[in-house]
Amino acid sequence: MKWKKYTIDTTTEAVDLIGSMLEDQGIEGIEIEDQVPLTAAETKGMFIDILPELPPDRGEAKISFYLEEGAEDEALLSGIREELSKLRLFVNVGAGTIASSETEDKDWINNWKQYFHPFAVDGILIKPTWEEIPEEHKDKQMIEIDPGTAFGTGSHETTQLCIRQLQSYLKAGDQVFDIGTGSGILSIVALKLGASFAFGTDLDENAVRVARENAEGNGFSGEQFFLAEGDILTDTVLQNQVGSRTYDVVVANILAPVIILLAGEVDRYLKKGGIFVASGIINTKETEVKAAFAANPAWELLEVTHQNDWVSMTVRKQ
Repeated sequence: MKWKKYTIDTTTEAVDLIGSMLEDQGIEGIEIEDQVPLTAAETKGMFIDILPELPPDRGEAKISFYLEEGAEDEALLSGIREELSKLRLFVNVGAGTIASSETEDKDWINNWKQYFHPFAVDGILIKPTWEEIPEEHKDKQMIEIDPGTAFGTGSHETTQLCIRQLQSYLKAGDQVFDIGTGSGILSIVALKLGASFAFGTDLDENAVRVARENAEGNGFSGEQFFLAEGDILTDTVLQNQVGSRTYDVVVANILAPVIILLAGEVDRYLKKGGIFVASGIINTKETEVKAAFAANPAWELLEVTHQNDWVSMTVRKQ
């Protein structure tokens, strides 16, 4: 199916009023493009490591909406133009022109699958559920993953750094706490390597569902891989639930700002001598993360590993 895309050329100050007007006209969703820099609060809340470089903000914005091809657009567009004229009495609408173009209806949820193929991380084969096992990898330990919309195919450098550290430090029978489990891949790797139990948490309920499905697909029950939704930094109920066990290994593949916060918190979930594997750290944040671990006397820094622009740190609870 093809869609008609309509784009209003306007100003940032008019965005909210135009968005509300479009909703009143029956438009169910809009797309906003502007050059407004993110605030410090927004970047902290989104845990962004690398901010995009934007051109100077000149107060310009574009608001786009989509209609099915063949729909009776003219009456709707006429109404929108009329409402834009009325809004000019209250706010600077800018040009207020409406441009049109066509776009194809793509299966964005599944389109990425064409890029996810079986690959090996040392002795572990990670493959999508819809692919066959390559002949040259049939001797490797296999993990099947369908990440859906959750993070974690295993192909990203940060995930591979974690997998290699788990291979180095995890022992048979260990209990693992996986913060930000995403697709569940790291917990599943840990269980395949001989862990007796994994507890995975994630902020996203969809990730929890996906991780549970992946665990079952790899032969692990809820008793072996327990999952819970929530923020381990702020959710006291979840903290108490997690704290009912003392873990041998904690792994977190998130982003540097979160790792910095976890550096002051995670030691309470570990046994003495327990290992914390932290990844998702862009190399420009390496010094800050090191400083966060150094600030907590519970930690002994064991190893810093790199893969391209990404960093993993492994520390031991003293």
